[in-house]
Amino acid sequence: MARNLETLRARYSSAGKGPQRRVAGPGGPPGRGGPRIHGGKPKNAGAIIKRLASYMKPYRLRMALVLLLMLLTTVTALVASYMLAPVINRLTLAVNPKATVSPSKIEMLADRVISHFTAPVAAWIDNEVLAYIAAAILILVFVYLVNIVSAYLQARLMLSISQGTTRHIRNDLFHKMQELPLRYFDGHPTGEVMSRFTNDVDNIDVMLSNSLTSIVSGVVTLVGSFIFMLTTNWILTLVTVVFIPIFAKGGAIIGKLSARHYTAQQAALGALNGYVEESVTGAKVVKVFSHEQDCNEEFGTLNNDMRKKQFKAQFWGGVMGPIMGNTSQISYGITVGLGGVMMCLGAMAPGALFVFAQSSRQFSRPINMLSQQMSTMFAALAGAERVFAVMDEPPEPRDQEGALPMVDIQGDVRFENVTFGYVPGKTVLKNLSLYARPGQKIAFVGSTGAGKTTITNLLNRFYDIEEGSITIDGVDIRDYRMDDLRANVAMVLQDTHLFTGTVLENIRYGRPDATDEEVVAAAKVASAHSMIGRLADGYNTVLEKDGANLSQGQRQLLNIARAAVSRAPILVLDEATSPVDTRTERHIEHGMDRLMKTRTTFVIAHRLSTVRNANAIMVLEAGRILERGTHEQLLALKGRYYELYTGIKELD
Repeated sequence: MARNLETLRARYSSAGKGPQRRVAGPGGPPGRGGPRIHGGKPKNAGAIIKRLASYMKPYRLRMALVLLLMLLTTVTALVASYMLAPVINRLTLAVNPKATVSPSKIEMLADRVISHFTAPVAAWIDNEVLAYIAAAILILVFVYLVNIVSAYLQARLMLSISQGTTRHIRNDLFHKMQELPLRYFDGHPTGEVMSRFTNDVDNIDVMLSNSLTSIVSGVVTLVGSFIFMLTTNWILTLVTVVFIPIFAKGGAIIGKLSARHYTAQQAALGALNGYVEESVTGAKVVKVFSHEQDCNEEFGTLNNDMRKKQFKAQFWGGVMGPIMGNTSQISYGITVGLGGVMMCLGAMAPGALFVFAQSSRQFSRPINMLSQQMSTMFAALAGAERVFAVMDEPPEPRDQEGALPMVDIQGDVRFENVTFGYVPGKTVLKNLSLYARPGQKIAFVGSTGAGKTTITNLLNRFYDIEEGSITIDGVDIRDYRMDDLRANVAMVLQDTHLFTGTVLENIRYGRPDATDEEVVAAAKVASAHSMIGRLADGYNTVLEKDGANLSQGQRQLLNIARAAVSRAPILVLDEATSPVDTRTERHIEHGMDRLMKTRTTFVIAHRLSTVRNANAIMVLEAGRILERGTHEQLLALKGRYYELYTGIKELD
């Protein structure tokens, strides 16, 4: 049955006030997802902007140059407008010599500049007015060329700054991912995590490359226009400035609405991506159980939620431009109307009115432009908040001061009174104690959720215990270097994972410095050599994503070879043969038997027949060891192991 919107939101989104994880079952880590509260505006937009600015520090010189170019672009645009004022005044006098023209000081300065270049042009044009206009046109061509070149350089520099900044953000985000504990990935859907790298970072990139330039350029234009307007006519400038509080108040109201809806939109997008990722990776399961219709309904629910959130975000982001634009048109109309009256009364020259009207438009244009960029900014700030939320997650516990290297490890492993739970108040292992001497094979059997996988997770320090101790060769594992610890514990899991690359590269993943000969030797130990020889290009065969061009058994053999090449003295086999057929299982077992000869091995058994030769079998139930002993000893007890072995012979 298709799930409702609230359930889907909770399971596939992790935005908002932070993770509230689903409670784990007794035998494994918490399931993915969990109730999430999302929506709302960024908690601290100022802090987010400040943090984004810190990523731009390496580009301070370029930013300074960009500011200079923006200033040049703005000044040339304003100068071009002012160069037209004396031309209009000259034409007005040419048409009506009796007209009253009272130019301002800046207009007179522009007139002197044009007049200076009129003399050379007059040698080619006899008419004085036409020569004056031609000189003005040449000056304008030069000014606009400077404007175009400065705008081009500004755009190129700003693009390099934005791309470099987002590259650093992606690097930091990816590096943070490598530091996060498995607990984080257990509680966040893969698609939702991927959305941080794609949609959220892309939104930041768009803001830096487009919106930031528009904002800075708009501010410079705003200041420059105001100065030019003030020097032209202070009365009209005062009228124009009166409308600024209206612009600011309207922008603030709409901005708050936009910020809230854009944050909700990003959360909905993350949930949608998480569902799509899960549906694609689980496509076979969907088809096997004929859940296509349910998937369509659930996707439709999330997609419709995304549509609603996106509509609100885009509406409030898009409505700002028209509202602010119409407000500026009202301001422009009033200003020009008043200027026309002043011109008729002889208090203002025609050219001055034209220039002021142009400056007034340039003054209001940045306000409109900034309002239109608000939607992009809110999307970017919402994305940045989600990205920085990942960066602020507590990293995996690292080495304590004076951590010991692991040298010549024999493989003596002991659990002493270990108590652990994935979430507070839910204990998985209860006062558990066990030991494995070097070279022994220890098997764990029991019902699903008994705590078998949890023991191996603790051995690798994927999670840290609450009480008790775990030692290897008499030293607490928390006293060892983390990298050394994991290099000395090899794992072959039920869920195989191979990377896109050659067979050789995938096996060498267990020890990057292994030679080709050592890789081949490891493959032989794992009984994978002959199988690899039958592939199209042998060890150079390129594997598709997760080894999709191999069978499950072939993938598992490569995983065993990867563990073999690592030379780790401790080996964990987590139901390594459960997903394969009996014949393939025997083939894999031959490889595992050779792999286990010189290693301390922990085996989580799916089929009880695979652990008959273990040195000790631990029967777990509800986080406690009920029975321990060899296969024969446990059968003689006629307890829980006897029931499992003589009953179904496989653990559900």
